[in-house]
Amino acid sequence: MSTTNTEHYTTKDLSSEEGGLKHVDDSLSTEDHLQDIQRANSVNMSPELFEKLFLSPQNAIKGDLRKTFANPTPLAVLGLVMALTPFSCDVMGWRGAGGDGAASTGAYYFMGGLLMIIGSIGEWIMGNTYPFVLFGAYGGFWLSFAATLTPSLGAYGHYASSYSDANPSAGLDDPTFAASFGFYLLAMAVLSFIFAVGTLRLNICLMVVEWGLTICFGLLTATFWNLSQGNAAAAGKCLIAGGAFGFIASAGAWWILAAQILAAVQFPISLPVGDMSSVFPAARVKEDNLV
Repeated sequence: MSTTNTEHYTTKDLSSEEGGLKHVDDSLSTEDHLQDIQRANSVNMSPELFEKLFLSPQNAIKGDLRKTFANPTPLAVLGLVMALTPFSCDVMGWRGAGGDGAASTGAYYFMGGLLMIIGSIGEWIMGNTYPFVLFGAYGGFWLSFAATLTPSLGAYGHYASSYSDANPSAGLDDPTFAASFGFYLLAMAVLSFIFAVGTLRLNICLMVVEWGLTICFGLLTATFWNLSQGNAAAAGKCLIAGGAFGFIASAGAWWILAAQILAAVQFPISLPVGDMSSVFPAARVKEDNLV
């Protein structure tokens, strides 16, 4: 190959009415030409935009997975809001609702559970550890909660001697069941607290979601433990308060979902989520410690 053919590259002159071809700047080296072409064909995403779209600090991954697959984060957030919002309204008793959210069992299975698990798998493929664990944990919670409310699975039926098809709710008000289920809710409160600490490096809206869920699960724990002790009045107050904090958390998740959808379609209006990455900078890891 001749030197002339190697060093001279042509590009389409978009400003020419004839659409003709012209030579690029001959003063640039071949390496500079290639770098210009690479920069032109790539879209740089700011850390703030990346964190808004993926709910995770920007990280380097092998390959072009983020250019190949769609962003799974909005799907998981959608699953969260479509399960958490009706649950919160139910336990607060709005418009006569009740039954510990049992009316939305289907939503817990196929919105909160299924969509969040799918989103979690997508985040795993993308290499985003925090949302992968976050969505997987809450997806598992909604599936397990729905299973607990499903009479045929007998989660609470084991605590009632009178359980039958004619009386499928027998056992729900059993003190032993309430005390036992409270420990699961307590574990979810601890898990949510760990997630909440992680949000201090992400954004304010996600902080609202996670701290709201931490308090919500804590109050739900108090609800079931008060029921196990026969303190129905205190349990009712804790249940309503837990629903209120769950509703606050769902409001933050709705805002995140709206911000992500608008960003996905490049809407001219960008909703802020309150970036926190500059408040708590990333820890510096020595190269010797990298594996």
